[in-house]
Amino acid sequence: NNIVSANLAVQKNGLSLQHAGDDMRRDRELVLTAVRQNGLALEWADDTLKQDKEVVSAAVKQCGGSLMFASQELCCNKNL
Repeated sequence: NNIVSANLAVQKNGLSLQHAGDDMRRDRELVLTAVRQNGLALEWADDTLKQDKEVVSAAVKQCGGSLMFASQELCCNKNL
């Protein structure tokens, strides 16, 4: 199963998300796993997930620099 393979890949290296298909980049749990491993994986998440406060917060917690990939609205949120 592709989602299982992708999940194993992002657990080892969150940046593997860049090689995932669009449908997987929209998978919230897969993206959360990726950004918890490497916050910069947020760059390759679907735009809808870049607006998800929990996803962005997990990414920023792992790597503050990932905030630049968040939606404009969350980029300016001082509560992250």
